[in-house]
Amino acid sequence: MSGVIVTNPPKADVRDVDALAGHGVATVSEAMGRTGLLGPEIRPIQQGVRVAGTAVTVLSWPGDNLMIHAAVEQCGEGDILVVTTTSPCTDGLFGELFATALQRRGVRGVVMNTGIRDTQELREMGFAAWSRAVSSQGTVKATGGSVNVPIAIDGQVIRAGDVVLADDDGVVVVPRERVRATVEASEAREAKEAKARAAFLDGQLGLDRYGLRDTLKRLGVEYRSYEEYAGEGARS
Repeated sequence: MSGVIVTNPPKADVRDVDALAGHGVATVSEAMGRTGLLGPEIRPIQQGVRVAGTAVTVLSWPGDNLMIHAAVEQCGEGDILVVTTTSPCTDGLFGELFATALQRRGVRGVVMNTGIRDTQELREMGFAAWSRAVSSQGTVKATGGSVNVPIAIDGQVIRAGDVVLADDDGVVVVPRERVRATVEASEAREAKEAKARAAFLDGQLGLDRYGLRDTLKRLGVEYRSYEEYAGEGARS
């Protein structure tokens, strides 16, 4: 497998990246029309952490982490390393030594469509990570691959410089051209949710706030008292 290492790709503006980090993965995905989410199998190794950064992408051979070594050189302040392989792999391609090198370069975290190891050490050093599996299985460094090329994870295309946002709920990808608009849409959505939250605290029901009683009626859902419902059951 030959490959290419692309240097200095365009990136989303850091101010927009940091603004996006103020919103959760669910909010951002909803703000983009329920798009951009990676699958639910990619989970955090820690809890209570949210990070956003610009993607440095890696396409590796299964069981081989050579291209992660090559990618470290391309990583810088505010980046998130995103790794996938040419076919499914749960081997532990990433661990504490990689995290040490990346943390030194200002990288905010890693998203692995593979296995990860040294999870206790990663938590202790405060390096955020999301992965498809946790595995102690080691790897080799023998096959070429690519860095900063478009990759796909769970049907989502991720390009170098796109924004990756990750928290306890999962991972979402925002195309770099859409980051500013997504920040604005996320802010609007959170303002709307704040009003709903206040209304619910005041006792209002979602059925009334969202006009869902008419929806239930249109769908043929009827209200029956227990006595009516129990009587109907006895007659059937």
